[in-house]
Amino acid sequence: MRKNSGQLRLVASRTSEHQTARNAHGSWLPLSTIDLFCGAGGITEGFRQAGYQCLYANDCMPEAVETFLLNHPEAWAEAEEIENVDPAQVRKELGLKKGALDVLVGGPPCQGFSINAPERFLRDQRNKLFKDYVRFLEEFEPKAFLFENVPGLLSLADGKVFRQILQEFEGHGYEVTAKILFAAHYGVPQERWRLILIGSRSSAIFPPGPTHYATGRANFRSGATMTFQLRAADKDRLLPAVTVGEALGDLPRLEIGEGAETVGYTVPPHSDYARKMRNPAGVTYNHFGAKLSKQNIERMQYVKPGGSWRDIPFALLPKGMQRARKSDHTKRYGRLRNDGLAGTVMTKCDPHWGAVFLPDQERSLTVREAARLQSFPDGYRFVGPRVSQYEQVGNAVPVLMARAIALETREHFEELGCIPRRSVPEAAHG
Repeated sequence: MRKNSGQLRLVASRTSEHQTARNAHGSWLPLSTIDLFCGAGGITEGFRQAGYQCLYANDCMPEAVETFLLNHPEAWAEAEEIENVDPAQVRKELGLKKGALDVLVGGPPCQGFSINAPERFLRDQRNKLFKDYVRFLEEFEPKAFLFENVPGLLSLADGKVFRQILQEFEGHGYEVTAKILFAAHYGVPQERWRLILIGSRSSAIFPPGPTHYATGRANFRSGATMTFQLRAADKDRLLPAVTVGEALGDLPRLEIGEGAETVGYTVPPHSDYARKMRNPAGVTYNHFGAKLSKQNIERMQYVKPGGSWRDIPFALLPKGMQRARKSDHTKRYGRLRNDGLAGTVMTKCDPHWGAVFLPDQERSLTVREAARLQSFPDGYRFVGPRVSQYEQVGNAVPVLMARAIALETREHFEELGCIPRRSVPEAAHG
């Protein structure tokens, strides 16, 4: 998450609930996590759906922490600069012994990754957020950890920075596996790539294999070696990719300026994905058709599904776009396709940033529609100004991808005999 320049606010602790919480389906304690740089809680929601409980979460963005706590009220979550947090004090408050925590999760946004002297990476002050992650790792000594980041991390300083990170984790006694995962491989209706490192104090935990057949353009270093390469024959054994139409088609249709923070459904769920996302309470949240400028409304009329700025008459393009080459791969001013995947959900719902126009409605994505593309269930509510809500959604790790990692980690613990084997619900609704 990006740093917030405003005053940070502490969100109240619920440590007493940590000690007594039980799984709704039995008397056993769920597996435990701590979520650093938690944002709105995409990773924690995915882990929750796999039978984990977050004990503590931290982020420097107050609205994101408010969203996190609203949806995970059993957690102790605080909006605080992590450098000001003492991991030893957190562990004391939680009443955990070293090694008792099951999984530490998070993705520190390391600003100094592109330094010219990678051998000084860990001493560089700009990388203090990574070092803060390591501080928690050292203090809690969790059984496993999840570290996620952008694939571009692999190419910095010709791979030396990535190797430094691996050495740091391995030096703390963890066996580490690394993979670049494609969100669409796990039922997320979106083209999104994330670098995933999973560490274990016992035998290696391997990243989960694809459950859905989808292809994407891996235009980054190690795209051919660190991603799952699917073949045409894999279509027969995997589920089909979830499309934009399957993800969004049942949500209430809106005109620009229509909608509300709470809306009821108007039609039954039309797809398996929609059924899984639906809130049993019969309502969803954050579904408001944002206003567009007069110029963007006019530009939108020319863009067909799957199209982009290339469809817009030259005279209507912004001056900067008038200088763009037709061969440019950008999806700016793009319109989504019902039969395809969405592009990476951005932190701004701005046509100049990417494809945000609906396939069959004359407007841009609502916060709820963006959240559906990130596989957040409909009962997951985002708070704060609408600009902040879009940012929270765009910064999140897709829930179903996090869930797949959580299930793989859980199976690892079961095989080691750390926990009994138990079935996990297909997916948890909002």
